[in-house]
Amino acid sequence: MEKRLIIIDSNALLHRSFHALPPLTNKSGQETGAVYGYLLTLFKAINDLKANYIVACFDTKMPTFRHEMFKDYKAQRPVTPSGIVSQIPITKEVLEAFKIPVFAKEGVEADDLIATICELTKKEENLEVYIVSGDLDNLQLVNENTKVYTMGKGIRDTVIYDINKVHERFGVSPEQMVDFKALIGDPSDNIPGVEGIGKKTAAEIIQKYDNIKNLYEELSTDTAVLKPKVKEMLKKNKESALMSRDLSQMKKDVEINFKIEDCKFGDFNKNQVEEIFRKLEFNSLISRLSSLNNN
Repeated sequence: MEKRLIIIDSNALLHRSFHALPPLTNKSGQETGAVYGYLLTLFKAINDLKANYIVACFDTKMPTFRHEMFKDYKAQRPVTPSGIVSQIPITKEVLEAFKIPVFAKEGVEADDLIATICELTKKEENLEVYIVSGDLDNLQLVNENTKVYTMGKGIRDTVIYDINKVHERFGVSPEQMVDFKALIGDPSDNIPGVEGIGKKTAAEIIQKYDNIKNLYEELSTDTAVLKPKVKEMLKKNKESALMSRDLSQMKKDVEINFKIEDCKFGDFNKNQVEEIFRKLEFNSLISRLSSLNNN
């Protein structure tokens, strides 16, 4: 039987849900909109993908190796709204009721946990992996067996990124996304990239040189065929480009106790889940539980 694993990029999905939906609160005044949007997306993904294995990954508040490498990493980000922070424990409570394993590790981002799980499951036969996320940071992990399932314009509109879709949108392959990001930077993470290099120019450079290692080797011998202004910007910002690549590269060797069989989905206590949903006033989701292949 074909196995399909969903890896939930939980913080990214909660953030996206929080901002995509109007504010929701239950009778006790607890904000619930982010959890509701998270579950809407998860339910849709389970049914769309016929997923039978699920795992969730979370960030922690602790600084990571990226902060040690670059003190201004994510420095410009506003403080996470208290409405999101208060909904993280609720989300974990729901996941526990569904018997979905949760991974979080101090000093490690959810992205690195996701990358590690993708690496650990490479040898699994007949396994397809879908990363369910609210952003596109995980596109570097896309391959023949791994895709990114994300939101389109709204919370109910979804897009699946496979190898062709990544290339169609960015003009580079998934494994080149790290080099692409090293050139354009990432304002959301405060990754500087190369000043003055936009997406179109970055894609043209990567298409020509495959990666920034080759690019800078060519630049060092002055044989790179590029516009003088582009050459100048690349040479001037070499250190920034190389650091940006290191910041963008996800770790695939985080030490975690992951077993695919622990992620088998379906054997949850329906009554326990219903009780939590009633407390959260997610009455519309209770009727949908029977569609989740509970056995």
